[in-house]
Amino acid sequence: MKVKTYDKENLVPVIRKSICTGEAVVGFKNKHTHEFIEMLLITDYRDLEKFMKEYGITEPIKTEY
Repeated sequence: MKVKTYDKENLVPVIRKSICTGEAVVGFKNKHTHEFIEMLLITDYRDLEKFMKEYGITEPIKTEY
């Protein structure tokens, strides 16, 4: 599998989770504008593992509510 790239200087991986429904999505947040780019709905831990593997992310991803 080829590792995808993202702008590490301006983007940070983030999990957005709803307090009400518990729905979680993972994507990238712009460090300057705080714009969130949704990439994948997380239905179980395998989705998050897949996302992290695709983008070569090894550190824990911050969760925002």
